[in-house]
Amino acid sequence: MTFIIFIYGLLLGSFFNVVGLRIPLNQSIATPGSSCPSCSHPLSAIELIPVISFLIQGGKCRSCKVRISPIYPVMELLTGGLFAAAFIEFGLTLEFAIVCTLTALFIIITVSDITYMLIPDKVLLVFSGLFLLERFIEPLDPWWDSLVGAAVGFGLLLFIAITSKGAMGGGDIKLFAVLGFVLGTKIVLLSFFLATLIGTVAGGMGMITGSVQKGEAIPFGPFIAVGTLLAYFYHEEILQWYFGFF
Repeated sequence: MTFIIFIYGLLLGSFFNVVGLRIPLNQSIATPGSSCPSCSHPLSAIELIPVISFLIQGGKCRSCKVRISPIYPVMELLTGGLFAAAFIEFGLTLEFAIVCTLTALFIIITVSDITYMLIPDKVLLVFSGLFLLERFIEPLDPWWDSLVGAAVGFGLLLFIAITSKGAMGGGDIKLFAVLGFVLGTKIVLLSFFLATLIGTVAGGMGMITGSVQKGEAIPFGPFIAVGTLLAYFYHEEILQWYFGFF
């Protein structure tokens, strides 16, 4: 069952790549079919197999031989791996469905934020509806923690955006409002701390290696994704370690 869920994750990860690349451009996610971004060669079924097609083709387009971005197989593998991890952790429960929904959201916004430095409102709106339904069926304890979490997530990021004069994007602010509703106050605060910590370390390493210039804007969405998933899976262990250490 874990392997089957992993395969479904690979397939959906391929679709999430398409959504993350097309929605910011206001393009249809259904038509036209996938094609090479360099030569517009329409991709056949054999070229659309998640991960395997990339490996068979040596990471290049079969038509023009231009290198294919590794973001495609990486996002597919991440989706499959996170779906499988959610099943191992939660089984076939509603919490499993919530983690899969979070994974779908994070894969889409990661692709979008890396490519365009944008977290589309359309994506957040659709996923807000999904999370509203899921938390209606499986509410937090207490149920009002969703409302408090949304307010805290939105307010915290808005405060940072105002005081830092725009260093935090509007998409990040709205994203944390959605995450606060799903996670509740405690976990959304932990996810913000982890996202900021990981982003700071990654940015510092980027400046040391020269891949990031001083003052250069970097997408925060991928760090939010990593921080939130770590907080969701391991919040009890992280908090126990933190309070035990201090």
